[in-house]
Amino acid sequence: MGQKGRPMMDTLQTLTMLGLGLVTLITRCFFFGLNRDLPFPAWAQRGLAYAPIAALAAVVVPEVLVSHGAMVTTWQDARLFGAAAGVTFYLARRGQGQAVLGTIVVGMSVYLPLHLGWGW
Repeated sequence: MGQKGRPMMDTLQTLTMLGLGLVTLITRCFFFGLNRDLPFPAWAQRGLAYAPIAALAAVVVPEVLVSHGAMVTTWQDARLFGAAAGVTFYLARRGQGQAVLGTIVVGMSVYLPLHLGWGW
């Protein structure tokens, strides 16, 4: 029992959770139920080539530019140098394979010594 004798979850909340679970299940499993292949447009296939670097940028950019809810205001931040090294590597290697993995390795190899060694 919750506060003042109320059950922890009422019927509306239970139905909402079950409905959301059902919607999630249907949308994730929809394509498994089809008996034929759906054509995938050429423009979408070309766009998938940029998906890994776009996802990486979407995760990394806010982490690099914002610290404790405010924009970074000093150059003595290891994240800035790590990001700069990673971007430089990526621009030099793009189209040659393993650019994303190399970007992560190079960026972290610059970031870690500055952060752990100098405390930036």
